[in-house]
Amino acid sequence: MNIQWFPGHMTKAKRKIAEDLKLVDVVIELLDARIPMSSRNPDVDQIVGGKPRIIILNKSDLSDENANKVWMKYYTASNTKVILANSIKGTGLKEATAAAQFLMKEKIDRLKAKGLLVKTIRALIIGIPNVGKSTLINKVAGRSIAQTGDRPGVTKAKQWIKISNELELLDTPGILWPKFQDEQVALNLAFTGAIKDEILDVYELALHFLERMQRDFYKNLMEKYKLEDSNKELPVHELFSLIGKKRGCIIAGGEIDIKRVAVMLLDDFRGGRIGKITLELPPEKTE
Repeated sequence: MNIQWFPGHMTKAKRKIAEDLKLVDVVIELLDARIPMSSRNPDVDQIVGGKPRIIILNKSDLSDENANKVWMKYYTASNTKVILANSIKGTGLKEATAAAQFLMKEKIDRLKAKGLLVKTIRALIIGIPNVGKSTLINKVAGRSIAQTGDRPGVTKAKQWIKISNELELLDTPGILWPKFQDEQVALNLAFTGAIKDEILDVYELALHFLERMQRDFYKNLMEKYKLEDSNKELPVHELFSLIGKKRGCIIAGGEIDIKRVAVMLLDDFRGGRIGKITLELPPEKTE
């Protein structure tokens, strides 16, 4: 399945973010806790350069708790500040304030030693589309400031948001990268909704998703869709049809409503209704 999505506005957004870096002290990179590797834009390292960085693993309420611990340990081992967040409840950004203050401590101490007023720390928040940046900001700020949506590509204009007296955020549009070299990365992004469903063959995407669940998370499928152990050996298209029948997704003539089943499977995963699932773990260390 060839998945590519890089609308023209992302090139402009990428240039704008590079310009806005001059205005901030710290970069907060928001990743999807279900796919921390796939949701890391490889261009961000080059864009951000040497700016102090905090990584927030958002949607951690939807990912596997043990996997969250593994990812936290992985980033901490590389001396990276990492925080678990839940954009719906608004957890995470308060911890980010403390992390930003820690990263800026030397600069703040120098200013204080000179008798200068310590200004509010300014941070730029960056991430792929639909990772939950705006939702998280609005929840913590206590009001609807950043534009949000349940689809990628909602944030448009530059928005400064005062989170507290200590921290001010610059929200940015979600940006992907021009070409996905790894098909699994592209699939992971599509599974989680970072790529617009409208440009994809949703049935084919759902089959890929179901194949992954059948292989690695079959117990979750059994519990959600009342399947049997023996169903695990079914060809994926037959398993798809079986789930459709069990959920009553039938159209005239007794045929399966393919689109309805496909959308249901993806929505159930994205909403955490198939269980807390993490699709990837950190790479193993090689000697």
